[in-house]
Amino acid sequence: MTGPEPITVNGQDFPDLPARMLRLDELRDCLLRRACTQDTRDAVWAHLVSASRAEGAVWTLGCVGVALPALIRASAALTSRFVGDTADIEAAVLAGFIAELAQIDCSRMQIMVRLRWAAYRAGHAAVREALDTPLPGGTTPSSSPPPRPWGHPDIVLARAVADEVITPDEAHLIGATRLERIPLTEVAEHSGVSYEAIKKKRQRAEHKLVDYLRDDNDAGHDDETTARTASPAQSTPAGRRRCADGLSRTCGESGVQKCGARPALPSPAPALKEDTPCD
Repeated sequence: MTGPEPITVNGQDFPDLPARMLRLDELRDCLLRRACTQDTRDAVWAHLVSASRAEGAVWTLGCVGVALPALIRASAALTSRFVGDTADIEAAVLAGFIAELAQIDCSRMQIMVRLRWAAYRAGHAAVREALDTPLPGGTTPSSSPPPRPWGHPDIVLARAVADEVITPDEAHLIGATRLERIPLTEVAEHSGVSYEAIKKKRQRAEHKLVDYLRDDNDAGHDDETTARTASPAQSTPAGRRRCADGLSRTCGESGVQKCGARPALPSPAPALKEDTPCD
């Protein structure tokens, strides 16, 4: 983007772009504008991916620069509640994006959305691996709750895909129309299906996603209920147990003084014999 000969893209080759040579930072700003259509974004990204595959390092780095806002957002969502070192997760996001550059199908729409999803999945796998790693020997366990980075909508979709609740295409459809705000009519036109067909496809996917999230929430609620309704013998200290009828015992072993009774004096401790070893 700097220096006497920065790599550029000819804006004349694409609709909605200025008719001049554009540095990649200028190209990125144009793609982020709301006025830029999905067709233009896909055409530009198809050009960038082809250049990356043909030219290698310089254009691959250029693709990363154009995608940087999306990659930063992915890393921020994954590491916002992660208490460990985030460098490995950020590296996984970048590696997932670069790996997808070499294999993504540029004939399909929403190229950047699918590249970003590949970056998310790679970063999410790194988060799960970090959370599942046992603590090193000699480390004192912390009493704080484990980090939960999966509350972000994109990560929820990634978990649903990993658990085979919805397909990657259904996740892309929900992400593009609900999170990216791409009109459903535009998605239907590019997919070659009717508006009603794509609408029903999204509805079916969202119903499965809602049921999945409800089941996950109910499981957590059942665990909490089980903990609250545990038997007294399991949850109450021995010195504070109660009878089955809910009343405190009044026998001598209970430690509860009856009405009108004199306080019992504590029994004197037995004297130690001279040959009794002391701790």
